[in-house]
Amino acid sequence: MPHQLRPMLARTADEPPTDDDGWAFEIKWDGIRALAYLGDELRLESRRGEDITGRYPELAGIGESLGRHAILDGEIVACDSEGHPSFQRLQSRMGVTSPSIIKHRAIETPVTYMAFDVLYLDDEMTIDRPYEERRELLDGLGLDGGRWQAPRHHLGEGAALLAATRERELEGVVAKRLGSVYRPGRRTHDWLKLRNTRRQELVIGGWVPGEGGRSGSVGSLLVGYHDSTPEEAERLGRPPLLVFAGGVGTGFTQDELARLTRMVKSRARLNSPFDAASPKRRGARWCEPELVCEVEFREWTREGTLRAPSYKGLRDDKDPREVVRE
Repeated sequence: MPHQLRPMLARTADEPPTDDDGWAFEIKWDGIRALAYLGDELRLESRRGEDITGRYPELAGIGESLGRHAILDGEIVACDSEGHPSFQRLQSRMGVTSPSIIKHRAIETPVTYMAFDVLYLDDEMTIDRPYEERRELLDGLGLDGGRWQAPRHHLGEGAALLAATRERELEGVVAKRLGSVYRPGRRTHDWLKLRNTRRQELVIGGWVPGEGGRSGSVGSLLVGYHDSTPEEAERLGRPPLLVFAGGVGTGFTQDELARLTRMVKSRARLNSPFDAASPKRRGARWCEPELVCEVEFREWTREGTLRAPSYKGLRDDKDPREVVRE
């Protein structure tokens, strides 16, 4: 069985395709991407290729339930008390390595694996098969365990499904072109993500201390994105620039502020990692651009910064070098 495949990625779109009878539509789950390698034992790999199997022991039974060799693509999600996927709840499960803590949190905040593609099945790579055939193979696997599912897809009627997700307060929809093949590691127009709220992954490059009792901890994060991917930068013959996107000062819990403070202080540096055009921030402190967070916001300003941003959580499944403006 092959290893170290990279998940196929979607491009951002504002509206469903107009010819939506040539597309399938799936719910966009607010979690972390993971490839599931099912053989003699389960192996879960993050988008970055990191082995995250041990963090989610409640998913160990997928392979035994299936009884076949396969590679699945899907999303690990944690739901809130109303059954809605919650990226913030998932935060407590990410990056944990202590077996005792993992065991406790698996009971306290269990996750579910939402499979939406099959890349390999019974000694055959399936990535060159059209989307419809891969979905038929996936649906035939009978993935309907307590902690793993293969949610339905919808042919056409993308606008109606997007409206339904908005009504149910779900993240959005992914549109997938019928007849398209799976391109590992590629971001193509064959997959389009449509969100009900604007989201952006951003690199943390600094922070501003809080005031009063929070003077020694994070008051707001200073964030940015790269002006090019590593591949684009190589073609341009220069390193990517980290473009300043503004400050994020809301959306934190006290525990998360304490965690972020420890993490940015351990990565302290003397100078700004942002490009020379970034504005000055009084009291700013800088850190190595190694942490990626997800931010919800209203819109981009004409100056290229975020309007009304709110912090949603850290993403340890994303490579900061690949974070660009969507």
